[in-house]
Amino acid sequence: MSYNRRAVLRGSLAASAALTLGAAAPAQVLRGRPSAGWGVQTGDVTSSSGLVWVRSDRPARMIVETSASDSFRRTHRWHGPLLGPGTDFTGTTALRGLPAGEQIHYRVTLADPDDPRRAGEPVYGTFRTAPGLRRPSGVRFLWSGDIAGQGWGINPDIGGFRAYEEMRRLDPDFFLCSGDTVYADGPLAPSVTLPDGRVWRNVTVEEKSKVAETLAEYRGNFRYNLLDDNVRRFNAQVPTVVQWDDHEVRNNWYPGQLLDDARYTEKDADVLAGRALRAFSEYFPVSTLPVGGREGRMHRVVRYGPLLDVFVLDMRSYRNANSPGRQADDTTGILGAEQLAWLKRELSRSRAVWKVLAADMPLGLVVPDGATNVEAVAQGDPGVPLGRELQIADLLRFIKRRRITGTLWLTADVHHTSAQHYAPERAAFKDFAPFWEFVSGPLAAGGFPANALDGTFGPERVFVRAPERANVSPMESPQYFGEVDIDGGSGELTVRLRAEGGMVLFSKVLQPGRVGQ
Repeated sequence: MSYNRRAVLRGSLAASAALTLGAAAPAQVLRGRPSAGWGVQTGDVTSSSGLVWVRSDRPARMIVETSASDSFRRTHRWHGPLLGPGTDFTGTTALRGLPAGEQIHYRVTLADPDDPRRAGEPVYGTFRTAPGLRRPSGVRFLWSGDIAGQGWGINPDIGGFRAYEEMRRLDPDFFLCSGDTVYADGPLAPSVTLPDGRVWRNVTVEEKSKVAETLAEYRGNFRYNLLDDNVRRFNAQVPTVVQWDDHEVRNNWYPGQLLDDARYTEKDADVLAGRALRAFSEYFPVSTLPVGGREGRMHRVVRYGPLLDVFVLDMRSYRNANSPGRQADDTTGILGAEQLAWLKRELSRSRAVWKVLAADMPLGLVVPDGATNVEAVAQGDPGVPLGRELQIADLLRFIKRRRITGTLWLTADVHHTSAQHYAPERAAFKDFAPFWEFVSGPLAAGGFPANALDGTFGPERVFVRAPERANVSPMESPQYFGEVDIDGGSGELTVRLRAEGGMVLFSKVLQPGRVGQ
C-alpha cells in the first residue's frame, strides 16, 4: 500500500480534537478558523472519478487538493462549494479525470468565504480508484448495514463501533453500506441493563432522544454516527457505496403511508421521507443524489473496472404498500416499474465479469410487518409467485433468457448473517438460472434470530449464524460484515462472511462466466 496511514490518522485526530472542542464550546470555535471536525469521506469511486465530502462548523469554502503521494509536493486543486446552513454546512466536491487504479491522497481545507487567507487545518484522506484494466490484485470490498439500531449506540466502554476499525485494517477497495445507515426511529437511552446484569452505556445527543421528525432531527441522526472515532478513521481511508432502507425514515415505511404511531406528530410518511432523503444527501456522497436531495435518485450503477459493476437498488422509494402479498397481479412490486426497466437495461449493457445486485432487503427470507403484512419480497407461501415476488420472477426470467452471467445478491437488513443458494429444481417458479444471495449484518445494532425461508424461488440456506433471541446487544453477540474478493487473474469471486474479532465464518468461491452455479 502506498498511502501513509499516519497522514490519515493525523487528519482523523485533528478532526476529533475539533469535534470535541466544537461540542464543548461552539462559540469559542467560531471565533477561530473554519473546522472540519466531522472528518472526510469519499463515495462512488470509479476508475476516473470520486466524490469527497466534508462538514464545516460555519460558512466556508471547500477546497480539495489531490496528490499522487502523501508528501503533497505536487497537487491538483479542486474548488468545491460554499458550505452553509442550507446543507447543514456539508458539501461534496466531484473529482474527475483521476488516474485509474491508483492511490489518491487528498486533503480538504475550509476557508473563510470573506477572507480565503483564514483557513482551518486540513483534514487528510486517501482512496484507490477502480482499475481501468484487470490488475493482478483484483478487487476486494466489504459490505454490511444496520448501524446504531435497537437502542445500541456508541458505547465508549467497549471502544465505540469497533467493527469499523476491524474493517479499516482489512484495507478494502470500498465499503458497500446496504442500508439502515442510521436509526432515525430509534431513540437512545443513556444506559440499558442487559439480561446478565451488565450495563450498556450510550453516548447521547438531543437529536437521539426521540424519533426524528424535523429536518434538524434527521440531520442529527446522521451526525451521530460521525461522533465515533472508528467511523471517522474508516471514512478517511475507505470509500463508500451507500444505499438506504427503512430506518433512515421510520420502521417499515412505504410511499403514501399514514402512520398510526403515537410517537409521531407528523403522520405522513412521505413528508418524513422527504426530510430524511435531504439529510441523507447532505451526509453521504452519492453520485446520483445532489446535496439537498430535491432531485436525483438512489438507484445507480457504480462501475468498478472490468471485473465489477455494482447495481445499487432502492427497494423503498417506489414500492407498493406493505400487505399480505398474495395478489396475483402486481406491476409495482418492490422496485417500481421504472426502476425495474432501468435495472434490466443496465444489466444488459454491463460487460463486467461480476454484477453485484446490492439490495437493501433479502429475496427469499420472510420479513414480517405486523401480524399479517410482509415487509420485503417473500410472503411465506412456497407456491407460485404472488405479490412482490411477481416482479422478482420477471427479473430472474430476464436474466436467464438474456444469458446475463455473474450475478449475485448482497444484502443486510435482517440482523444475522447467512448464505442462500437459489435453484429452479427446488422452486415453484422454475424459469431462472441458479444464483446466490449473501446476508451480513448488523454492523452496530441488535442481533435477531434467522428469518423463515419462502420456497417460491427454491432457496437453500447453506449457512447461518444468528442469536436465538431478539435484540441481542453487541456486547453479547459479535457484529457481522461480509467480504468479496475477486481474483484479477482467474476472475474467481470469493465471498467470506465475517464476524467481529477476525473470524471467517463461511466462504464460497464462485467461478466467472457461468449462467448459473
